[in-house]
Amino acid sequence: MSKKKAPRRVGENEALAVDTTIRGSAQKLNLVAGLIRGKKAEDALNILTFSKKGMAPEAKKVLASAIANAENNHNLDVDSLVVAEASVGKSITMKRWHARGRGKSTRILKPFSRLRIVVREVEEA
Repeated sequence: MSKKKAPRRVGENEALAVDTTIRGSAQKLNLVAGLIRGKKAEDALNILTFSKKGMAPEAKKVLASAIANAENNHNLDVDSLVVAEASVGKSITMKRWHARGRGKSTRILKPFSRLRIVVREVEEA
C-alpha cells in the first residue's frame, strides 16, 4: 500500500528545473530570464555565460540542471532542446534592522527569488 505516483507537471517531451532561493529581486532575475526565453538551449547557455548581469550565473545553473534532467532522466536529445518557459517569482524575504540616529531603526528587506525553467525537445523541420 504505497502512495500513487505523482503525475508529471510537464509534457513527455519536456524537462524541468527549479531553484527556489536565488538571492536577489525577482525583477532583476526576470530581465535575465527574458534573454533566454524561446532560444535554443545551447544559445541560451552562451548568452548567460557572457552576460554582464549579476543574476546570469544563477540562471545558468538552473538552465544547466534542466538540460541535464532532460538528458539523464527523460532521454531527450540535447541538441534539439529549446527553452520553452522561464518563469520568475518571489520567494522568501529576509528582514534585517539598521540602527539610525536618536535611537531609531530602519527595516532592510533582502529578497529571494525563484526561477522555473522548462526545456522542450522540438523536431527540426
